[in-house]
Amino acid sequence: MSLEQDRRISEVVERERSRLRNFIRRRVPDAGDADDILQDVFYELVEANRLLMPIEHVGGWLFRVARNRITDLLRKKKPELFSDAAGVDDDGERLNFEDLLPSPEAGPDALYARGVLLDELEFALDELPEEQREVFIAHEIEGKTFKEIAAETGAGVNTLLSRKHYAVLHLRERLRNIHNELMEGQ
Repeated sequence: MSLEQDRRISEVVERERSRLRNFIRRRVPDAGDADDILQDVFYELVEANRLLMPIEHVGGWLFRVARNRITDLLRKKKPELFSDAAGVDDDGERLNFEDLLPSPEAGPDALYARGVLLDELEFALDELPEEQREVFIAHEIEGKTFKEIAAETGAGVNTLLSRKHYAVLHLRERLRNIHNELMEGQ
């Protein structure tokens, strides 16, 4: 590769690294897996450049490659259940958060719907008050116990349970709406 190509790749990596890492990290709970995906994405960029593949919108291309790598990872690993997001459907049956997501093994349409729902989860999390968002992420995504979160934040366990409860109610409603829209289209 020429020095000019090296410089352009370095600029892209520097410009997109933080946004791309955050994008991946929101979807992949394990930091090691997220770093591996980030590295794979930039490797793909170098390979595409080496093979002289034309990439018109490099930012969008990087995020598309990242989403594909995340999908590959989700196919290999069994998704973690958001057990505390359980609710009750119209028939009185208990629902888990995972029940709202299409199975990644159900084909391309289901995989697309799952990606849309995960994006909506990210948006819905951003809508939450900071304290609710933090306890939800700490408990559900990072796997911390309420005792650990209480020790870190100084908030009581009952307060944390309440915050998580309100977060779950909001997230379930937001995801249920988009889930129903996606399922009507099928």
